[in-house]
Amino acid sequence: MADVGSTPFLREVSKARRPVLCLDPLPCPLSPLSLNSFSPSKVIAGFNRLRQEQRGLASKAAELEMELNEHSLVIDTLKEVDEARKCYRMVGGVLVERTVKEVLPALESNKEQIQKIIETLTQQLQAKGRELNEFREKHNIRLMGEDDKPAAKENSEGAGAKSTSAGVLVS
Repeated sequence: MADVGSTPFLREVSKARRPVLCLDPLPCPLSPLSLNSFSPSKVIAGFNRLRQEQRGLASKAAELEMELNEHSLVIDTLKEVDEARKCYRMVGGVLVERTVKEVLPALESNKEQIQKIIETLTQQLQAKGRELNEFREKHNIRLMGEDDKPAAKENSEGAGAKSTSAGVLVS
């Protein structure tokens, strides 16, 4: 937090390092979780951005899963052949000739690294899912096609408790 003169809540935000005046010390209004005072269109935009980020993480994880399966197939195949046998490997867009003995350890190392990346992506995906659910609950966002009956039951069981938020319907 940068303390400039008499504005204690002036913080630098984004790569451009432009100062942004935040009325509250936390959270900054640029955060998607603090859009409660914004219009429904801004809430929807923040929600859609979170959904897109989640889809991107899921897509990358699926892509790496396929690559991991390919590595496993190649490793299993190469373990059955003679170590002195020639094989070809793509390195930086160039096809190079090596032996199985040289390629197999590199493939196994790559497979381990891919597994670690998949684990990290899975953790990020779960965190993004929690963030998305918190955002939905905070702004009372309902998706089209969602069943409204569970929400109606909760309201009827609350002995006349009324929801003060208007809610947002996202298609």
